[in-house]
Amino acid sequence: MITVTVTQQPATPPPADLMEAIAKLGAEATGAGVLLDQGGLAPSAQGARLALTGGRLSVTDGPFAETKELISYALYQVSSKEEAVEWTSRFLKLHRDHWAGWEGEADVLRVFGPEDFA
Repeated sequence: MITVTVTQQPATPPPADLMEAIAKLGAEATGAGVLLDQGGLAPSAQGARLALTGGRLSVTDGPFAETKELISYALYQVSSKEEAVEWTSRFLKLHRDHWAGWEGEADVLRVFGPEDFA
C-alpha cells in the first residue's frame, strides 16, 4: 500500500497535464495487473481521529495539527518492495515534472495476507 502526503502545496490547482499523466500511469499499472485500487483523500478537516489511550476512547474532529496532509493512496500487488518503490517513484516524478512547487512524500507499506498468520 502506498500513501502520499503533501508537504508543500502550490497555490494553484493540479494542472490538467498532471492529472492526465496520473491517469496514464494508473492505466499502465492496471494493464500490468499490479494496481488493485487507488483514490484521493479529502482534507483532514473533513475527517476524525480516534485514539485509545489509558483504556479511554477519544474522538477528535479534523483538521489535524500536522503540517503534512495525507492526500491519496494506492494498493498494488507486486512481487517485491523494489517494484512498489519503482511505481511510487514514477508517481512522485509526475508531480515533480508537471506541478512546480509541489513537494510530498510517500510511504510504501506491506499489507499482511493470510500467509503471514500460519
